[in-house]
Amino acid sequence: MKRLFAFVLALAMVCCLAACGSKDNASSVDEEKKTFIMGIDPEYPPFSYLGDDGQYTGFDVEVCAAACELLGWDFQVFAVNWDEKLIQLDAGECDCVWSGMTILDSMKEAGYVISQPYYDNTQVLLVKEGSDITSSADLAGKRVAVMLGTSGEAMLAGDLADLAASFADLMICNSFLSCFTELGGGSVDAVFVDLPVAAAYAANNPGFTVINEALGAEQYGIAFRSGDKALCDAIEGAVAELVSNGTYAEIAAKYTDISADNLVFLNK
Repeated sequence: MKRLFAFVLALAMVCCLAACGSKDNASSVDEEKKTFIMGIDPEYPPFSYLGDDGQYTGFDVEVCAAACELLGWDFQVFAVNWDEKLIQLDAGECDCVWSGMTILDSMKEAGYVISQPYYDNTQVLLVKEGSDITSSADLAGKRVAVMLGTSGEAMLAGDLADLAASFADLMICNSFLSCFTELGGGSVDAVFVDLPVAAAYAANNPGFTVINEALGAEQYGIAFRSGDKALCDAIEGAVAELVSNGTYAEIAAKYTDISADNLVFLNK
């Protein structure tokens, strides 16, 4: 009888330990953090770019990092090829494209989940100081650069096609940095570019100026894969909390090239 009792007691202890082990394992799985991968254009200051410390930064990057912190998610950045950003999003290389991305009806029609707009943008011209170009009317016979896959390129092929037809040449570059390099070297006379990007470049590179003429209105948003509405809602909810607690405005204040008047969430 004693042996039987000891055996039953030992069996009960083994079962108890096994149950505890299972509970601990389940707990470790439950506590595993989600990793959120943000897809960015790595050469798009002040929204997303490589900082002097070798880390990606910028307004969009800081806001996304803060949102992930609120949600308790691990945060990673993935540099996309901007012309193939949606292909890379669909392939699962990132969870969103968030990098001064213009909201296009074609994206919605293709089934992508698009966030609320967060920035009102315009296209402008960046030229060298002393240029005889003072408005788009002076572009006839001039050489102009634009970045591949941007809304600027789309505008010059669409609503502003007549303007583009007046150019001596339209150079399409793989990045804004390439556009600015061509301008600095004299290969082109002007760059067709987003206002905050032009303002940031002119502020940090003497010898360039932004023409004060808005050439097309657009809004920035965040793109998620089809079916990722819950993920979009979670990010938007976290951003709303950042706006409410003042963190969003604090981040924006670091980037003087981004006009607070154009930040939609700060002007509701």
